[in-house]
Amino acid sequence: MAYVIGVDVGGTFTDAVLDDGNGLVVAGKAPSTPPDYSEGVMDVLSVLAEQLGRPMDDMLADTHHIAHGTTSSLNALVMGRVPDVGFLTTKGHRDSIYIMNVEGRYLGRSPEQLQNVMAQSKSHGLVHKRHALEVTERVDRDGRVIVNLDEDEVRAAVRVLLDQGITAIAVSLLWSFRNPAHEQRIRDIVHEIDPSVFVSLSSEVSPRIREFARNATTIMSTQIGPGLRDYLGELEGRLREHALSGPLLVMQSNGGAVAASEAPGNAISTVGSVLTGGVVGSVSLGRQLGHDNIIATDAGGTTFLVGLIVDGEPVRSSTTIINHHPINVPTLEVHAIGAGGGAIAWIDAGGNLQIGPHSAQAIPGPACYGQGGTEPTNTDANLVLGILPERGLLGGRKALDIELARDAIRTRIAEPLGLSVEDAAAAIFAVQNAQTGDLLRKTVVEAGHDPRNFIVYAFGGSGPAHCGLYAQEIGASRVVVPLGQVASAFSAYGLASSDIVLAKELSDPAAMPLDPARVEQNFKVLEEQVRDQLDRQGLRFASVVMEREIDMRYTMQLAEVATPLPDGSLTSTEIAGAAEAFEKRYADLYGKDSGFREAGIQAITYRVRGTGVLPFSPELPELAAADSADPAAAHLGTRKVCLDGRRGFVDTDIYDYAGLRAGHVIHGPAVIEVPTTTVVVPHDTTGEIDRLGNLTITVDQT
Repeated sequence: MAYVIGVDVGGTFTDAVLDDGNGLVVAGKAPSTPPDYSEGVMDVLSVLAEQLGRPMDDMLADTHHIAHGTTSSLNALVMGRVPDVGFLTTKGHRDSIYIMNVEGRYLGRSPEQLQNVMAQSKSHGLVHKRHALEVTERVDRDGRVIVNLDEDEVRAAVRVLLDQGITAIAVSLLWSFRNPAHEQRIRDIVHEIDPSVFVSLSSEVSPRIREFARNATTIMSTQIGPGLRDYLGELEGRLREHALSGPLLVMQSNGGAVAASEAPGNAISTVGSVLTGGVVGSVSLGRQLGHDNIIATDAGGTTFLVGLIVDGEPVRSSTTIINHHPINVPTLEVHAIGAGGGAIAWIDAGGNLQIGPHSAQAIPGPACYGQGGTEPTNTDANLVLGILPERGLLGGRKALDIELARDAIRTRIAEPLGLSVEDAAAAIFAVQNAQTGDLLRKTVVEAGHDPRNFIVYAFGGSGPAHCGLYAQEIGASRVVVPLGQVASAFSAYGLASSDIVLAKELSDPAAMPLDPARVEQNFKVLEEQVRDQLDRQGLRFASVVMEREIDMRYTMQLAEVATPLPDGSLTSTEIAGAAEAFEKRYADLYGKDSGFREAGIQAITYRVRGTGVLPFSPELPELAAADSADPAAAHLGTRKVCLDGRRGFVDTDIYDYAGLRAGHVIHGPAVIEVPTTTVVVPHDTTGEIDRLGNLTITVDQT
């Protein structure tokens, strides 16, 4: 027996899914435990062991691997809770990280913020100037050493940083991606002086052209690397004490995992790890259900996330933005807002009701948790509206106090707006559905797709309560809620479904037509790096798949488009075909006739993505078929529920998911209670349980 376990550490709850490879899938949920999130991980593993009826040590001894996703690195960067680091760069180029090009004024800002020019600033620097030092060296654009590295100057700069209490240093030299020798020598010198200092090199973390993004990526990776190393080391140690035999893997932003021992060296690759788990799970489930175009939506306690799957493949990006800085991280493209179940409702200066982005998180949690929280949240509103059962969450293990929820809504929302508590709760519910629908619209419509051609997948602890309505905001007519054991732990299911995915890249700018030998050599170097890293993962793979691509652009433009190239030997014909594929993809992204072939085409960055396919991947087991479409055996009764402020509270059928079978049909309005979540079937919709236990909600045709 060999288990695979996925663990998703969120801001409010820690979820886990276990699969035994023979059709058994179990899930668990436990409160997250900041600041030591490893406690929550151990708690949720205990929940899994309890469901298996086995001691946790026995369960872990039979575990092939654990795939772990965490928001801790991303949260640390976003909130600025990172230690001071040192920065060494080529003489004359220190201020590039403070100048920030023009980008520092507009990256990551909303249209409203961009219009308020006077309020914009660049006061979000990454490194104190006293910790950013220069060293004498120079490599030209072809990788030739023009000025040798002044090693004495390096030693002096390192000692200055160590005397200031710095324990981690980022090194990013001009043109180091063409020749990393000087960066590598600096690391040697640092470790000669103090072997304990954490060092990140841009030539390893981000070997791409454009120094500002490369510098920012290397610095951020250095800021979170030591903390990630310490956290994973402690967690893995605890797991080994409890007899874990297989490796601990960490999810990356690219949708694949990496060994925990390898993750800190390129820590920035893990910043979107939890965000991608649900997308990976949606790809896996979509293959089982035959769905190619999917809008994956994940609403947990803190955030609402949206990812897109087109023609069976997740939409990818080669960059992301963190705190107004461009970060060179290949990632699955996921959009996020602070609109989870714990999102706080508040009234702005103009008297308008707002939801989020701030969250009550696990501590103190929503007011109804009775843990000291006083601000109203989505969860409090859903309790007042009758959507959530008063007996509590997690099958009653998490008690809820409706009077505390009512008091919070009355004080902060209802009385200031002159509403009843019930109307205020209905307004919170409506605003939540509208703003999550807006994010879906941004993700799908602004990318040039028609939502009517997509199926919405909805998961997370709070998502199923809202999905039937936020899907209608964009005109989507079908929603799939993955239920069964993975209902609110679907991101953890995605983590358990993930393979090892490693990417290496290298900038080598050149104009088309390219020399096939030069292209072959670049890919050969990258493939050797990927294979070498795959060999260090401590796992046997069923197969290894290599994918090659080049970021191309029209000459003198900034917009680059990742363009795939075929395996095997490349000739001028295949390279010309790649240029044609670039132009087609460019037109798809930016509009027909938007390209300008006469300007010429340039190849900028080469990338190889290697996937180590693991021996088995979790699949949801099939559910027993019902004798008829009537779900009467699962009917628990009715209660007053308000799903629409205009309709008010109406008698609503309540169902126990444990009693539902494949083929059962439920007409809205209805509420389905699952131990780890609550699903709403809205007015004028119909829900049907499929062969895997998922609920498909379809808008009734009128």
